[in-house]
Amino acid sequence: MKKIVIKHSLAIRWFHWINFPVLAVMIWSGLLIYWANDVYAIKSGGKDFIKFFPQSFYEALNLPFRLAEGMAYHFFFMWLFFINGLLYVLYAAFSGEWKYLLPQKSSWKEAWLVVLHDLRIRKTKPPQIKYNAAQRISYTVIIAMGLGSVITGLAIYKPITFSFFTTICGGYEAARLEHFILTIGYCLFFLVHVVQVIFAGWKNFQSMITGFDVLKNSADDKEIPSTIKKPVNL
Repeated sequence: MKKIVIKHSLAIRWFHWINFPVLAVMIWSGLLIYWANDVYAIKSGGKDFIKFFPQSFYEALNLPFRLAEGMAYHFFFMWLFFINGLLYVLYAAFSGEWKYLLPQKSSWKEAWLVVLHDLRIRKTKPPQIKYNAAQRISYTVIIAMGLGSVITGLAIYKPITFSFFTTICGGYEAARLEHFILTIGYCLFFLVHVVQVIFAGWKNFQSMITGFDVLKNSADDKEIPSTIKKPVNL
């Protein structure tokens, strides 16, 4: 007999799917702004080993001479990013979802086991409730990064009005660099997240859209943590 198992609430799915395009627009518009003053590079001995980004990159994505457009998009969508993130944190706090998100004492050790399992070095899956240890750490870090982006963004958006944020970031130039580093972090998170979704299979992706899994046999049932099972017989 098939069973429907609820995995993700409607609120979690909305926050997830709203945040994805909003953050994508933020990164894209940020590139339009960064083009006007692309000073960052990994250097050694006065030589640039990696420059963010070569001229060919800008031209391929049609980024040059769109500073005003980038600023307009960035300053509009930053409020959507902030509101969506704030509502997500409030929901997690009041719904009890934070219990599944925050890392535990054993999370750092278990996260390494998750990595070994994903690399097919370790056969057995580490223990998990709703999210595994690596997910707990990464999702908590991404929330902290979101807060960091808001603070550094306000610090460089209006450094006089938000002088307190500019000061705690170490000044305008430091805040801009920190904002840039956080953006690179989001890109790396996206890449790892997509790869993990591919490894996890269609069922995990589908459950983030529909909110549930359809279990066909007892073997599938073992894949769902008992703490989140809400079965409905079909």
